[in-house]
Amino acid sequence: MAEVTGSNEFQGKEESDSSQENKPPFAEQTGTSLNISQKSVEVQEKPEVFGGPIGLDVGTSNIVMAQNKGAKIGIATQLNAFFAIPQSKFTGQILSQNDIVFFEHNKQYYIIGDSAENFANMFNANTRRPMEKGFLTLREDSGVAIIQAIIKTLVQRPKKLGEIICFTVPGEPLHEDHKFSSLDGHESVIRMYLESLGYTPIAINEGLAVVMAELGDENFTGIGISIGGGMCNICLSYMSVPVIMYSIQKGGDDIDESVSGEVELSATKIKGIKEGGLDLSALPKNNVELALQICYTDLINHVVRSMESVFSSSNKIPKISQPVPIVIGGGAASPKGFREKFENTLRSVRLPFEISSVRVSKDPLYTTAKGALAMAISESK
Repeated sequence: MAEVTGSNEFQGKEESDSSQENKPPFAEQTGTSLNISQKSVEVQEKPEVFGGPIGLDVGTSNIVMAQNKGAKIGIATQLNAFFAIPQSKFTGQILSQNDIVFFEHNKQYYIIGDSAENFANMFNANTRRPMEKGFLTLREDSGVAIIQAIIKTLVQRPKKLGEIICFTVPGEPLHEDHKFSSLDGHESVIRMYLESLGYTPIAINEGLAVVMAELGDENFTGIGISIGGGMCNICLSYMSVPVIMYSIQKGGDDIDESVSGEVELSATKIKGIKEGGLDLSALPKNNVELALQICYTDLINHVVRSMESVFSSSNKIPKISQPVPIVIGGGAASPKGFREKFENTLRSVRLPFEISSVRVSKDPLYTTAKGALAMAISESK
């Protein structure tokens, strides 16, 4: 087995005529998808209806919609969370006047999306989620209705019946992390709802979506990792074909909850601090940053050790003559210094193939939605 070496020994990807000659059929068919990573992103406060294929990342923490907008990719996001308050006509009028997204259910108002976090912070409480550890949760009786309402804020009915929408699904969790897993049921609920809107839905693994978004120049060969709120998804792809896909049910939410228990702040406030400019390469300034760094180190160790265990014990690994890249997406991979910490940890394990490079995608939160869009484009041709 080849050992991952030091940073000055990581082998850079070399361009060659042969690499261009060996573009996989997927690349030949899609064309546009090869430029997904090169397109600039335009974030929309409110999603616009352009028609054509859509990519939808259904994450535990965020739901992200991506669609083609000429030379750009239009992106719209919504927090996958809610906050319940007592129902009253007067409160409903005030919420509507202030453009707060909510819906009525079981004699309560469910404030959904980004507005839910604002309410939670005002009440020094935590938001609630319709998903947990990557899957629809059974803890919330209204979970299905809530996630449908959140998706509806991003995805309008198609201009043309039957348009393609590609949505992300997690991989099966490793056995030791198998706490909440109902992949078939989770996928079916999302699929049926999108069908009811008039789309033709196609599922794509989250890790594979990272590959599709970022590794077009590498023949879609490499390891795609999505570090999300509820879980981490890992996919080894060869020429766009997923060889190994799995997940571990740890992510950004675990970090928030662990730190919250140590410093006596709500997990929602910890999430805000984490997303407000955390630098994993700098010395911590306070006990919150120290706890965040410790928890990030634990999460990265867990991911890297799982890769060593899964890849080294698999008989599905193809004979790969060239070192392969690792690309990381997902909102929880956004802090500065994440790539360096991941790369340093990677040097402590042995994999059955060499790694050429490690990089975090330019827009980690949008990566899987962009990869889903790439697949939707290919299926629309």
